[in-house]
Amino acid sequence: MKRRDLGRLAAGMLMVAALAGLPPLAMAADEAPDALIKRLSDEVMAAIKADKDIKTGDTAKIMALVDSKIMPNVNFQRMTAAAVGPAWRQATPEQKKRLQDEFKTLLIRTYAGALSQVNDQTISMKPFRAAPTDTDVVVRSEIRGRGEPIQLEYRMEKTPGQGAGWRIYNLNVLGVWLVDTYRSQFAPEINAKGVDGLIATLQERNKSNASAAANGKKG
Repeated sequence: MKRRDLGRLAAGMLMVAALAGLPPLAMAADEAPDALIKRLSDEVMAAIKADKDIKTGDTAKIMALVDSKIMPNVNFQRMTAAAVGPAWRQATPEQKKRLQDEFKTLLIRTYAGALSQVNDQTISMKPFRAAPTDTDVVVRSEIRGRGEPIQLEYRMEKTPGQGAGWRIYNLNVLGVWLVDTYRSQFAPEINAKGVDGLIATLQERNKSNASAAANGKKG
């Protein structure tokens, strides 16, 4: 697998971290964040390799499972707000919902195809350094296969409240934070056309990605 494809795979794993029918992260309140990522990563790899639909990039199946499994595991509102930037604070509740829906669809459709590339990759964890009282941490890992390892880092927060667990709110692939990348893409759209303009642009990108996926299957 090419290094670029491995990078896409790494980012795609964020969107399917619970496709194996795993319990939500909030159910693992006593599990250390690095142990949690290691367990989920290993199980995700095994699930992808074993599921023919996922390996063929079945976006509909991936999206349905993400709706029921991934959302408890990721602070997706925080991810979307950070990607949108200051304009998020001025957005209406309806605009915020549409932004989250379109952003989620964009991420899933963008990375679904990379899941079919999983072969003999494994996950290796880096040393975890954090105090027991920390509520915001970075968990570092890498995907190993053919060629150079792919560095993969998760920013995670401890959900407040008794029995709460850890949730992911950003992902670093090959030295680039996912949310930062999208914020730099979204800013010009917001400056030129406002929040509604960004929503319209995301809708068009999602339609284009869906059409390309459909044409690919036909071919």
